[in-house]
Amino acid sequence: MTSYEWFRWFTFPLMTVHLKTVRHDIQKLVGLKQSPERTLSILDVGGRKSPYTIGVPAAITLLDVPQETGVKADLHLGFTQKILSDIQIKRSNISDLVIQDMTQSTLPDASYDAVVSIEVIEHVPEDDLFVKHISRVIKPGGWVYLTTPNGDFIKNEGPDKNPDHIRHYTKVELEQLLARYFDEVSVHYAVKTGRFRVWSLKSLKTKNPIHILKTLLGTFINTYESKGLENKPKGTAHLVAVAHKKTVI
Repeated sequence: MTSYEWFRWFTFPLMTVHLKTVRHDIQKLVGLKQSPERTLSILDVGGRKSPYTIGVPAAITLLDVPQETGVKADLHLGFTQKILSDIQIKRSNISDLVIQDMTQSTLPDASYDAVVSIEVIEHVPEDDLFVKHISRVIKPGGWVYLTTPNGDFIKNEGPDKNPDHIRHYTKVELEQLLARYFDEVSVHYAVKTGRFRVWSLKSLKTKNPIHILKTLLGTFINTYESKGLENKPKGTAHLVAVAHKKTVI
């Protein structure tokens, strides 16, 4: 592991509940499939600098669109040459970097053991094509793990509308979309909303000790208030989905 990866590993307990939830889930999924004989290959779609797969014992390919001007640049979405250079220095588990739109993917069929896509699908106009290509590049017996805002509770409208979000899915809508291309689909709710989650989302990059303490307190409280909410559509921020392809016999 690089010094950057050691630092991120050390500070992960201080990170947001969403990030910790995703990393725990991915580590668990990888552990179920990992073997001493070979390393799993994972495609991280929309990963950019993706903290979610740092230190995961797998060969990670990061895929994202090029960062353009306008909304994508304002929201820091997509790859730039500087981001690519930084990743290659900081990450030891990166096997490849791909600048490509997943809805137009030219990656070979059945080329990855798994796909991870965190808070991406809500940005994609052609979501059916997006999921279709994800399924296509996953090997038989493989899986996809993705998260997206909880459309059963958080509506993308009004003054708080995110200009780069195309839609927020309900649990049923996401299940139906994934079921078109995967054999087993599981979707649940995660992360309690409210003021402590908002506190936890504030940056720790500040010299203000009160600000830092407030962020850490928010993370600590939000961690505990987010337990056992898998079936709670109201008051939760995210949908978490895992979908599997059958093994060909």
